[in-house]
Amino acid sequence: RTLHPAGSHCLEGAMNAYIDNEFAKALANMQAMAGDAALHADLLRAVDLCERALRGGRKLLFAGNGGSAADAQHWAGELVSRFYYDRPGLAAIALTTDSSILTAIGNDYGYDYVFARQVEALGQAGDVLVAISTSGNSPNVLRAADVARARGMQVVAFTGRSGGKLLPMSDLCFRMPSDETPRIQEGHEFVGHLLCALIEAGLYPRDAG
Repeated sequence: RTLHPAGSHCLEGAMNAYIDNEFAKALANMQAMAGDAALHADLLRAVDLCERALRGGRKLLFAGNGGSAADAQHWAGELVSRFYYDRPGLAAIALTTDSSILTAIGNDYGYDYVFARQVEALGQAGDVLVAISTSGNSPNVLRAADVARARGMQVVAFTGRSGGKLLPMSDLCFRMPSDETPRIQEGHEFVGHLLCALIEAGLYPRDAG
């Protein structure tokens, strides 16, 4: 028989309580999103913006830091490759992936410009910038949104509850109903997947053969 120190049961109980609490918060976050009519309407608007850009020979640019950079790369990958099924690739670029470009811009201009400079170089009127920032206040994402607007691009933002400084700079903003970074990121991932799925289905309906 294995003997366990008395304290191990207390630790296990605390860990289980933490797990239960995290599940409860995640579920509450998703339920709030499910009941948010404005979020649903914004999702349809975002799909329309992105589809119009892609149908017009334009592209989607994605930018974010840390976990948001991972989302940028993830969603661009879903569109360029495939999401639910095989179809032609869709024009999407994550501005977070080229280490030579990122370090050159960071070295020459500063980290605040790593996305703005790329938008300046690659962005065209009619493109869409998907700007991801849990706080809504990431300086490099704000600069990218500013350049995008100046170039006649649409800006779709993903933020936390307040929207931060990015809110007034965006054409529409997905504000997650939380102030906790993990909950915000979980919401972003879900809405990002919906966006990719709906763009795919809209441009290349599965039953169209």
